[in-house]
This record gives sequence, structure tokens and C-alpha cells, in this order.
Amino acid sequence: MVNSQISSGRKLSKVEGLKERSNFLREPVATELLQDTTHFSEDAIQILKYHGSYQQDNRDNRVKGQEKDYQFMLRTRSPGGFMPPELYLTLDKLSEEYGNHTLRVTTRQGFQIHGILKKNLKTAIASIIRNMGSTLGACGDLNRNVMAPPAPYKNRPEYLYAWEYADKIADLLTPQTGAYYEIWLDGEKAISAQEDPEVKAARQRNGNGTIFHDKEEPLYGEHYMPRKFKCAVTVPGDNSIDLYTQDVSLVVITNDQGELEGFNVLAGGGLGRTHNKEDTFARMADAIGYVSKDEVYDLMKAIVATQRDYGDRVNRRHARMKYLLNDWGVDKFRETVEGYFGKKIAPYKPLPAFKYQDYLGWNEQGDGKLFLGISIENGRVKDEGNFRLKTALREIVQQFALPMRLTANHNIIIYDIEPEQQSTLEQLLDQHGVSITPETINPLARYSMACPALPTCGLAIAESERVLPGMIDRIQALLDKLGLEKEQFVVRMTGCPNGCARPYMAELGFVGSAPDTYQIWLGGSADQTRLAEPYTDRVSSHELESFLEPIFAYFKQDRKPEESFGDFCDRVGFEAIREFTVAYESPKLNLQSDTGLVNEVVLPEPSMTKVNGKIRYRIGVRDELYERVKAAAAQEGKSMTQLTTEALEAYLKKK
Repeated sequence: MVNSQISSGRKLSKVEGLKERSNFLREPVATELLQDTTHFSEDAIQILKYHGSYQQDNRDNRVKGQEKDYQFMLRTRSPGGFMPPELYLTLDKLSEEYGNHTLRVTTRQGFQIHGILKKNLKTAIASIIRNMGSTLGACGDLNRNVMAPPAPYKNRPEYLYAWEYADKIADLLTPQTGAYYEIWLDGEKAISAQEDPEVKAARQRNGNGTIFHDKEEPLYGEHYMPRKFKCAVTVPGDNSIDLYTQDVSLVVITNDQGELEGFNVLAGGGLGRTHNKEDTFARMADAIGYVSKDEVYDLMKAIVATQRDYGDRVNRRHARMKYLLNDWGVDKFRETVEGYFGKKIAPYKPLPAFKYQDYLGWNEQGDGKLFLGISIENGRVKDEGNFRLKTALREIVQQFALPMRLTANHNIIIYDIEPEQQSTLEQLLDQHGVSITPETINPLARYSMACPALPTCGLAIAESERVLPGMIDRIQALLDKLGLEKEQFVVRMTGCPNGCARPYMAELGFVGSAPDTYQIWLGGSADQTRLAEPYTDRVSSHELESFLEPIFAYFKQDRKPEESFGDFCDRVGFEAIREFTVAYESPKLNLQSDTGLVNEVVLPEPSMTKVNGKIRYRIGVRDELYERVKAAAAQEGKSMTQLTTEALEAYLKKK
């Protein structure tokens, strides 16, 4: 089948042309890699993504009049978060020799190395490939890393099936182009485990137009997917992988004997959006149906082919599969998939409620061995002062050769630990300043996530990873002040609206909208089973306390017993929250507040106040006008300062 948009002659996006001319991801990367330059061209950057790398520039090091500080991020393809010991040691070494001396666990269970120079890129990727790793398909318009619960339960077959099929789906959807090994290994084929014959046969089956028989890429063709495509495999009840945010999620279904029967299928999730573009939005996946284990590959190919052939290749902002489901509806989407599948899709099977678990601390695997979940703040594996996590993990892997599983909440699980090794690991981690007791971790930090953002991410508008720890401390201090010191909820932050740390599923989400300014999302659930909603577009980080205090105070006053913060916000609704915040008065006078929500000080005539060394001017207004401005600010989800500034600027422009 030929993609209907391509054959119709519609004007495709620029990236579609780059893919078509790339000779299946070879050019211009292969040519430009040989050039003695510090960076790739814009065209090459787009194709380089498919090989698992983003070109970045460290904005902290920018100097006017000089070339940008070009560097590269490498991302691993690690289905189910699996990290064999030899690969971990390789990544650790590469980050020291060529990177910025840290590793970053991603929210899709891979590792990222930042700070690699172009001249070292080939050496780094070749080293990863030769040590049981890959970066192929970690970025770009194709299937990304396939996620699975990280818990290594050896006595629970459904978890082992989730791991197995995460690997198999990843292999089924892996690009078949020879470009990867030609460029990075000079044509040498990597030594790796033999591909499952079942997967290979499934990829070659036509299935009513799912593959191209005459192309190097039988499933993708020369245009690959319209946009990135994300998959996960999980077990009933386990939402450690945010299953509702995936393009496709499979849920393992077993019989009473624990034998695999098939999978429930969900499709159409995705979180990326663009500020002020209402046609872009976050969306949760829908239930599509059930498929037997023998037909799961054919159904996956049918879903991929549907998105491949009907996904929007003209407008990249509208290209994710979530928009196809939103535009068509579930029934039309299912019918189209069935056309490629060749038969009706069986009904979705009942499932228990999904819960989030992080598996931190010591746990039993079920086979006599142990696993240890280590919390890593924002996924950054580093040595800093007395905290030497990077050194500790290196020594553990060198001494015990233990495998790891990376989690979707950017933590690490070390497993297959013999009971007699437990005390040695505890001592080693303690000596390096690493706490492994979950109860000692601030719950707000434990369940929080942030994307890397500045200085390296080119899309970042605001800070994220570097500021979230401080923001968590400030939120905790505010909760303490209000008598909510034991409260815990999910906080997530991103530096732009693409949502890499999945803030749109959080109970409290921060999305960068300008420098030091964030859009606030409220009302997601602790188990990531409900989408949050945007509460206000722009809150300065300096206004954090004055903005959140009335909301938390309302939560304390009107919550139901054991009700979580996200459930409370969803139940009472934003209109009620805004009404409360307008009338709220803080227990303590806050001269620094300029939100209009906390005891705003308004002087009767023009005056100025010096706060933290800065002069802050205040202008008085009539009581009636003040109340109208306050109400309008609350209605629009803006601070009074922002609203009045916009109004005054608009007025003065007319003069």
C-alpha cells in the first residue's frame, strides 16, 4: 500500500523530503561525519536522530561572537530498561572520557550521555554497540524504546512475559536499514543475540498491505513514521510505565495457570503539545480490544501501518497517532486497523485498577534472590560532594557484575542480588553517601520528575532539572507552614510543552512557558490514570508560595478523608479553587506578594518598597476597582500584576 498523502501530491513537511532523500538514514550523516567540523548541518541533524543522537549546544557556555558550544547527546535503546553490566560500565566510561561525567536515566527507561563532541561520536556509538547496547531508533520518527515494568519478579510469570514481549516488539519495529552499522561500525555487524525467528517471520508477513516488499525498510518504507511512536508492555494493575501516555500499550493477559493467552491493547496516548496552539493537546490512550499472543505481531504491524499511512505528514504538530484517534474516533480507527489486520479485533477484557509503584528499597525477587531500587533525583547519576552515586554504582557493577533495570520514574533497580551480598552493597552505598531507605526520602522528591531542559536541550524555554529540587523544598516548607507536612503528591516539571517528564499526568505539573515562568497543571492522579488540566498559563517561579498557598489551604479545609491533592482538585473543579483563592488571606502578611491572592498590600497613593534590594513600585486603586481586578485575575488564572501590566501596556500602546 502506498501512503495516501504521499501519492496524493499534497505538500509534505520538509522532514518528509529529508527522510526520502536520506537513502534509508545514510545521508547526509555519513558524509558529514567525515568532515572536520564541530557540528552537523540542519538536514543531517534530523537524520542523526534516528541513530540515537541529538545535536545540542550548551547555552551556559555561549559567548557573543563565538561559535556555539556544540555537543551531542546519546540515548540508548533499552527495552524494558534492561542494562547488562558490561553495557553499564561502557556507558560510565564513555561519560567520563567523552561526556560531562554524568549519566541521565530517561523517563523511557534508557540512559543518556551528554556533552560528547562530534569527533568522538563514532567511537562512543561503536563502543555501545560492541558492548550489548544500541542507540538505533532511540530518537526520530519511528518506534522509540519499548517500556515494561522494571520489577524483576521471577515467580510472577506475567512480569517475565512483559519483559519478553517488550524485547520482541522492540525487535519487530527496529529499523532494518544497514545504515547504522555501515556508519558507526564501518559495515561490521554487531555481535548480538539471535533474533527470534517468530519475530523475523512476523515482520516479513504482508498482512493486507502492512509491509513494502521492495524496500530496505519493509515496515517503515523510506518515509518511516509521521512522528515518534511509543510503545509499552505491562501487567494488569501495574502502571509503573504510564501506560495511558503511549501510542500503543499492551497489557499481558494470562490464564489461571499463569500461561500467556494474549494482550489487551490501548492506543492513542501522547503528551506533546505547543503553547497557544489549541489544536495541540495531551491525550490519554483508549481501549482498542484484545489480541491473542499468536496474533499480537500482526496487530502491532496493523496499528503501525495505520499511523504510517494515515498520520499527518503535512503538519508535524498534528502528526502523532493521538490526533488520528481524536479526529477519527475509536471506532473508525479500529475499523481501519482491522482492515490491515484482516479480521475483527476481540473485545477488551476487564482489568483491575492500575496503580503506580516505584519498587524502591529492598525487595524479594521470588527465586531466593533480592533486588534493590535506588531513588535518583531527576535521574542524574553523578558524583557531587559527599554524594558519589556514580562511583558507587561503578564499584557495585565491577565487583558483582549485577544487571540493572531502569525505571520510568528515572530510578535504577539492581537485581539478581544474593542475600549474602546485601550487607556489602548497603555498606558500599552508605560509604558513598547514597541513601537506600525509601522512608527517608522526601515524598515530594520521591514521586517527582523533571526533564533535563537547560542548558543543553534546544527546546527548553525554562529551567527544569536544575530548579525542581529547590522548588520541592519551597513547596515542602509551604506545606509545613499550613500543617500539611505529611502530604505527598506527584510533582512533575518540564522546560517546554513537549512534556518529556509527563507533567500532564501529574497532580501538580509545571510546564515552562517563559524564562523562570511556568504553566500550572492540576488534577492528575497519584497513579497516573487521569489527565491533569491547565489551571493557569504563567506563574513566575518567584510567585510560587503566594500562588500555591491558597490552593493548599483550600485543600486542607475541604478535602475528604484520605483524599489526594490531585483527586481534590479534580473533584472541586477550578472555578471553586479560584473563588477560594480570591477571598483567601494568608495567616502572615507577605509584603513580597504580587499575585493578588495573599494579603496584597495596596498603598493609597504611589509609593515604593525595597524588597531584597530591588525597588518595587505600588500604585493604589479604588476599592471597587481592586475587587474587580482581583476577580478578573482569578477568572483568567493570572496574577493581578500580570493582568494590570497587560492592560496598561495595551492602553499605552494606543497613546
